[in-house]
Amino acid sequence: MKFIKIITVLSVVLIGSCTTKTESENTEKALEQISDLNIVTLTTKQFQSSDMSTGKLELHQFHQTVQANGMLDVPPQNRVSVSAYFGGYIKEIRLLPGEEVRKGQTLFVLENPDFVQFQQDFLEAKAQLAYLKSDYERQKNLVQDNVTSQKNYLKAESDFMVTQVKEQSLRKKLILMNIDPISLDITNMRTSINIPAPIDGFVTSVNFSRGAFINPEEEALTIVNTNALQLQLNIFEKDLKSVHAGQTIRFSIQDDNSATYQAKVHMVNKTVDPEKRTVGVYGIITDKLLAKSMNAGMYVEAEIYTTSVAGKSLPLDAVVEENGKHYVLLLLNKTDTDYTFEKREVKIGSAGEAYIEILNASDFKENSEFLVTGAFNLITE
Repeated sequence: MKFIKIITVLSVVLIGSCTTKTESENTEKALEQISDLNIVTLTTKQFQSSDMSTGKLELHQFHQTVQANGMLDVPPQNRVSVSAYFGGYIKEIRLLPGEEVRKGQTLFVLENPDFVQFQQDFLEAKAQLAYLKSDYERQKNLVQDNVTSQKNYLKAESDFMVTQVKEQSLRKKLILMNIDPISLDITNMRTSINIPAPIDGFVTSVNFSRGAFINPEEEALTIVNTNALQLQLNIFEKDLKSVHAGQTIRFSIQDDNSATYQAKVHMVNKTVDPEKRTVGVYGIITDKLLAKSMNAGMYVEAEIYTTSVAGKSLPLDAVVEENGKHYVLLLLNKTDTDYTFEKREVKIGSAGEAYIEILNASDFKENSEFLVTGAFNLITE
């Protein structure tokens, strides 16, 4: 199954060439011999024992790509820093980084005697408000009938409005403390408040422990919702005109190219980094379940598919490079006992992960078959 180099045979033919009829016939015979050198015949047993197979030209999409790198992250609305609106001692906290929480779930409990004062002031204002409202309406009627002075009416109005503002202010504060002002009374005032989770997600950091005092401006913990995990990529300025929303992204986690994942370009930044001359590209991971298994902060390597062209192609293993040219083995004949192939040169185009484009596909018949596995050993021998 070895091939004799065509150049050697041509040399023999050219040296002995002549203008006589006999020599011309010899040349034709030599050319026939050259053609025969490109024929490979295998027995059915050889074909099967070597796990060889044949296939036809198929239409596949080939993509022009832009290389990018970056990291996995979440949009700002999916990253929350949790703090308390009111200072207090942490009475209870049982969270660890990485733990999943649900919106409304109690994250930790704060305790402070001042919380009782807020509730007391609210209940007092609420009680006073009923009396002051009644007195205000009474003074309003009296002044209209010229029974009382304008001064008494204005004082009643002022007291009512001031207390109403105070009651509403304390009501809003109680809501921020997660205390229901409607159900609050002297029997259920408390010294502690629950701090709930504002979103679903995973705890990424816990900055305080039980017994510590936390001020309102201090960050107690952070929560990240990875359901909206996205790619934050960087491309070079020269590639900006080729990238736009909706294009497919194939990416892999850095240092682990064993698996690739898919995303879509969501947005392209309109500002070029003045130092790096790069542009930010944001991509959304299409598989939401997959996104949950990934972590924000992971570095990624990506390809953005900018254009796609369909072309006739063969599997990569079907095309073998030899001396700067590319060859395939075309199936000429198949019987019960053997397979006959012809070595043919092809012109290649774009290459994908599994297929390579054959530019001169029109040189072959529509249903031509090729050796798609095992061609390397036969052509290079």
